[in-house]
Amino acid sequence: MNPNCARCGKIVYPTEKVNCLDKFWHKACFHCETCKMTLNMKNYKGYEKKPYCNAHYPKQSFTMVADTPENLRLKQQSELQSQVRYKEEFEKNKGKGFSVVADTPELQRIKKTQDQISNIKYHEEFEKSRMGPSGGEGMEPERRDSQESSSYRRPPEQQQPHHIPTSAPVYQQPQQQPVAQSYGGYKEPAAPVSIQRSAPGGGGKRYRAVYDYSAADEDEVSFQDGDTIINVQQIDDGWMYGTVERTGDTGMLPANYVEAI
Repeated sequence: MNPNCARCGKIVYPTEKVNCLDKFWHKACFHCETCKMTLNMKNYKGYEKKPYCNAHYPKQSFTMVADTPENLRLKQQSELQSQVRYKEEFEKNKGKGFSVVADTPELQRIKKTQDQISNIKYHEEFEKSRMGPSGGEGMEPERRDSQESSSYRRPPEQQQPHHIPTSAPVYQQPQQQPVAQSYGGYKEPAAPVSIQRSAPGGGGKRYRAVYDYSAADEDEVSFQDGDTIINVQQIDDGWMYGTVERTGDTGMLPANYVEAI
């Protein structure tokens, strides 16, 4: 039995039959779907079981995904999860005023360098505040904290008295026994100590110690937090002269370690 033509639907006889694209065609019916140009087995191109010429062959492109109920549900779920995570991060970082940065080795090195610079600058400012105003003849040398000076003390002959107004009365300090200084196994003979200290007159103010202080020089006094300092006279911006009421010792004391009462 002869088949029907896929184009016109009429019977195709063997002498004019073309078998292509799983269908049977008349030779005249086997033409391009777009321009109707007659094709043969050598120059046709099939697309969706239809013949096309080379010029009108359909261009293949990506197809869009249909918005099926399942795809819509997945899309909505993803958006909800994204919003929940965003809110969690927002609440966690709320009020911090900065974004979370990974603690990398480079950031740790920079942070350590900044801390060192900050500590150096703090110590410089602290030493300047203790030294008082610069300039002037007879100004005291840079002081060190008592903990730093515990390992090394200047020889007595290198010590200088504090700067005290010349109008204050002068009294002679009693002679003290020389003390030999030791530096890493070598003992240096101590020079005789004969230092004159000037002290302001009595009738000064009363102060209370707010920190513990250990005397770093021989003309200073040691005191503890809470001790009362009597007969206090202002020497300069950084130092005072007074008597510790608890021990009876008289000498220089730092002004930023006491407060008026």
